This record gives sequence, structure tokens and C-alpha cells, in this order.
Amino acid sequence: MPHTLSLQSIRPVTHNVNALTFPRPEGLDFSPGQATELALDRDGWRDEKRPFTFASLPGSSLLEFVIKSYPDHDGVTARIGQMTPGDKVIIGDPWGAIEDRGPGTIIAGGAGITPFIAILRARQAEAGNLDGYRLIFTNSRARDIILRDELEAMPGLALDLLLTEEPAPGAEHTRLDGDYLDRAVTDFSGLFYLCGPPPMEDAVATALHARGVTTDRLIREES
Repeated sequence: MPHTLSLQSIRPVTHNVNALTFPRPEGLDFSPGQATELALDRDGWRDEKRPFTFASLPGSSLLEFVIKSYPDHDGVTARIGQMTPGDKVIIGDPWGAIEDRGPGTIIAGGAGITPFIAILRARQAEAGNLDGYRLIFTNSRARDIILRDELEAMPGLALDLLLTEEPAPGAEHTRLDGDYLDRAVTDFSGLFYLCGPPPMEDAVATALHARGVTTDRLIREES
């Protein structure tokens, strides 16, 4: 069932990522990690639907989305970054295979962190800490790290920040590949969560499978 939402607020998270909040419509229920198809409620754009993950907690009166904009072409995400309060979007029913199945290693690339924002927030709210959860988060540059301050402050979360294009304090300048996994992960017997750009995600999934991570222990959108 589609819902029309009016933007309540928009704030920058990084140089090209914004957090957008909307009043939550009655009857919309979702689980942490789920997404929806979103379209701009403007002539010529209502059929241009894109998937975005809910970042807010399921019980909140507000819906939050953390959305990366690509201003190099006049697409949906570029227009989203230009929205102002009162602008409207249309969303559909929640969907998605990524869900919290318990402590494990989360591997995210860039905007692939978004399904795990609500998962980590919800687990922290429920348990008070994130003991047993590890986040390996890879980006190009330090300025690209989404919600870095919040992630670093989450109690119990083991956080590994990787940067591929530059060295920076608090992060390792390296690529996320099989060699890195061999150095960084000592136990491949637990749960692994994965989301990122398709080439990165497929390469990491292949590397994890080669190290004994079975499909039932790899939680990703295509699983």
C-alpha cells in the first residue's frame, strides 16, 4: 500500500549524504534492516522508484532515511539531496532479507551501511550494548564515513574503519579483500552480514564462502 509522506527535516550527515525524517504513517510496520521503494511525489518522477532502508526504530513516530546523493547526474538521489521541508515522497510496503539474527560480523561498503543502522540502533536500545557485534566498514575517504561519530560511540560495538584511497587517523588504509579477511578475522564460524556496492559485495561473499562461511550464515539481500 503506498503512503505519501511530507518531509519534516533534512540534515547533512557527510558531504553527500543526508538524513531525512518524515512523520510515520499509521499502519506502516517494518523490521530493522528492511527497505522500501521511494519515489518523489512530483510530475515526471513518480515512476522513478529507488530502494532505501529505514534507519529509524520500528516504534518511532518518525521515519528516517539516510540517503547518499549522486549530484553528477540529475537523478532521484540528486533531487532528494535538494529537498526542503514540506516536499513529498511516495513509499511502498517494506521488504528485504537483511535482519538481525544475533551477534556476528557486519561487513558494509559505503551506503551499504544503511540496512545496519536500524539493526544496531534497535539492538542497542533493547540490550543496552552491542557486545558480540563487529562492524567492518569500508569507504574511499574519511569524509565518506556515514554516521562515524554515532558508530564510534555505540557501546560494545567492535568497529574497524577501512579507507581505500587515503590514510587517516582511526582508520586502516587498505582494501577489503581476502588478504584483509585473513588478517582481521580469526573465526569464520559465526554469522556474517554483508551489504555494499554489487561488485564489492559479490567479491567479499566469494571470499567468505572460500573460508567456510556457508550460505545460511551469510545474511545479505540476495540470500
